Amino acid sequence: MDFRLVADEVAREIERGALKPGDRLPTQRAFARQRRIADSTAIRVYGELVRRGLVVGEVGRGTFVRAAPAHPDSTLAEDSGRTPVNLELNYPVVPGQSELLGRSLTGLLRADTLDLATLPAAPDGFAEARAAAARVLARPGWEPEADRVLFAGNSRQAVAAALSALVRPGGRVAVEELTYAMVKGVVQRLGIELVAIRMDEEGMCPDALAAVHGRTPLSAVYVQPTVHNPLSVTMGERRRQQLADCVREMGIQVVEDTTWSFLAEHAPPPLAAYAPERTVLVDSLSKRLAPGLSTGFLLAPAAHTDALAAALRFGAWTAGRFNLEAMVRWAGDGTVSRIVAAKRVDAADRQALVREHLAGFEVRAHPGSYFCWWQLPAPWRAETFTARAARELGIAVTPGSAFATGARTAPDAVRVALASPPRPVLADALRRLAELASAGG
Repeated sequence: MDFRLVADEVAREIERGALKPGDRLPTQRAFARQRRIADSTAIRVYGELVRRGLVVGEVGRGTFVRAAPAHPDSTLAEDSGRTPVNLELNYPVVPGQSELLGRSLTGLLRADTLDLATLPAAPDGFAEARAAAARVLARPGWEPEADRVLFAGNSRQAVAAALSALVRPGGRVAVEELTYAMVKGVVQRLGIELVAIRMDEEGMCPDALAAVHGRTPLSAVYVQPTVHNPLSVTMGERRRQQLADCVREMGIQVVEDTTWSFLAEHAPPPLAAYAPERTVLVDSLSKRLAPGLSTGFLLAPAAHTDALAAALRFGAWTAGRFNLEAMVRWAGDGTVSRIVAAKRVDAADRQALVREHLAGFEVRAHPGSYFCWWQLPAPWRAETFTARAARELGIAVTPGSAFATGARTAPDAVRVALASPPRPVLADALRRLAELASAGG
């Protein structure tokens, strides 16, 4: 039987409430017996349910129905009587940004310019687009070379292209022990093994990376040095230099994800500034501007440009020319800079709400980021808390298990995304979550 059909059956059970948020699924072997399918099919069914965002797996505990669907057009599994508040998704939008974006596109909508803008684009776009992307990616004290820029449809595609170009199926990619959840799915699809590396208050530890590589060689490293998702930690200059020296000595490549780094105005330059020949920098336009404007950037070392371009082309991950033409205008007339400045203010204001309503709890957050990492008080378990928050409050947060890698025990923590709801709604949601946490699990 096709594993997708079985996954569809389970999805319908979740949709109609037969399986509720927080419910634990049977072991894969027991599931196979119940559904009269092969064990190998059951494994693929569970993998498909994870990919769809319907369930989460927690090492040593099992597989649980997710507290809230992972897609923006879905609703919570149970209606609490309140309007659902999604603090899983992070879609930052500030007042007036649509007017700014639209004003810049007037000239692009003429028939003569549309003829050009609706043509296909190569992985390296065109000269004006590369120059505009270089301006967007520039940081104080560092400017990328425009000729090294490639384009993807979004940042996930950029990550997928980078890893597929650098790592063969079966290869080993080092990641922080808590990492961006979508990378786990990308790596699984590519047939690559994730290897968890110990972290401290600055992120990935170079000595731990070197020790793991010394035991069994790694193929590449995926890392988020600035405004790490979900922990919000940012590496200092010394740590970045240590990590750059480490990957040089090991002779492997780094995929550096800087998607959220635009919020950290005074952070050190990216890792690509310390080891440009070893680093593929990945970024995106969507968080800076708007969710649907999802042009992805890759800053490629010269030795890997052709392989990365081929990966983008054959994976059908290239960006549309219209998006690139729009980006040229937004970068050139200051629209990107103005919206980024507004989002930095907005994110800081939302972090102030976190400090107000989650005071007294153990919360880790960059003061200017759009998310925070909340270590739940005992005796709460993350899955129980997320299930109760969804069922009783109509509030969706993400359990720590979604970010855990390798055999690491998933922390009893949740990531709270702050960007999507209006600020009064966010403040009320944080207040109610705090009341639930204080009541005990």
